Amino acid sequence: MTSAEDFDRWYADRTASKRADDLVRQVLGLPDGLESTSLLGGAGLDEVAGSLGLAPGRVLLDLACGRGGYGLEIARRTGCRLVGVDFSRVAVEQARSRSGGDFRVGTLTATGLNANSVDAVLVVDSLQFAESKPDALRECLRVLRPGGRLAITCWQAADPGDERVWGRIRELDLERQLPEAGFADVEVADRPAWRTDERRLWEAALAVEEPDPAVVSMQEEARRVLAGFDRKRRVLATAAKPR
Repeated sequence: MTSAEDFDRWYADRTASKRADDLVRQVLGLPDGLESTSLLGGAGLDEVAGSLGLAPGRVLLDLACGRGGYGLEIARRTGCRLVGVDFSRVAVEQARSRSGGDFRVGTLTATGLNANSVDAVLVVDSLQFAESKPDALRECLRVLRPGGRLAITCWQAADPGDERVWGRIRELDLERQLPEAGFADVEVADRPAWRTDERRLWEAALAVEEPDPAVVSMQEEARRVLAGFDRKRRVLATAAKPR
């Protein structure tokens, strides 16, 4: 899936499937009621939330927020104000049905937000969908206030030259791209425990009998992902906008 229309259908299927959301929360250890749009588990969420330095009155941009689950949970924990941006109108409509955030249609490279307007940016498992990764990172820098924090969870190719890895993943090289975009205090680290949780989720999805459309979609993705699972690194990147 790469287009907004693809994700519109995906989110519509998820709305009708309690089983899929329950499976994700159970296997990944996510809080009750959190509607995940990716593969970041509970331990990863704890780490990401702590890295953003948020407090009451600060503003978090959850970019490519989907249904808003991660951003809403971080806002609940920290008391920050949440702005969510996603290119799927269906996802944004679903996010707006939950209280606690300002959700808008936009893209990874064009959020529609003012410059220097947020204190932190979160991008969970979605940077690969940007047509231009450098443009997406520069957009994150533009909307951040000086000193603001960025956290990105994603995958990178274990071997950037391995053409069996999806091209949009091979385009990610955050160790190089974040400093080139203007960020400081860049740290990019592997998270093998997150990979273990991800594998468990895909295997659990494949074991579901009589699946509904959302679980069928998970099973199709599981087969694709597991076929090349060891070709990718699971990565957490953090950085800051210079003061």
